[in-house]
Amino acid sequence: MVLKFLFLFLSLLLVLGWVQPSLGRESPSKKFQRQHMDSGNSPGNNTNYCNQMMKRRKMTRGWCKPVNTFVHESLEDVKAICSEKNITCKNGQYNCHQSNSTVNITDCRQTGSSRYPNCVYKTTKLQKRIIVACEGNVSMPVHLDASV
Repeated sequence: MVLKFLFLFLSLLLVLGWVQPSLGRESPSKKFQRQHMDSGNSPGNNTNYCNQMMKRRKMTRGWCKPVNTFVHESLEDVKAICSEKNITCKNGQYNCHQSNSTVNITDCRQTGSSRYPNCVYKTTKLQKRIIVACEGNVSMPVHLDASV
């Protein structure tokens, strides 16, 4: 009887562990990478780049994310921005850092006539400095605050 109870109790704990909302959640740094990193790739003359990438990176599920920027530099180069001097973020926090030099980015902006579920974006290639918010023991980019 005790073994049966113990088995049921352990089974319950195991099931509860599987349904915890925190399990399988995307970390802030992984979300940053999914939403903003496209290392080494450039849209070239592909005017459909943003339409394809926003869909592929799951930013058109349930709604159209109005604006997004993809960075075409290595993750190591973007991580290195976290070691630059701190500046104030748009939200007032003091964990942002600005790149010393310009980086290759693609700006994706939803067109005025675009409506969910048919999200349509304008693709603009740019070279700008980026400002990222960083967090963690090993400082990692978790938010793209701006491009300037």
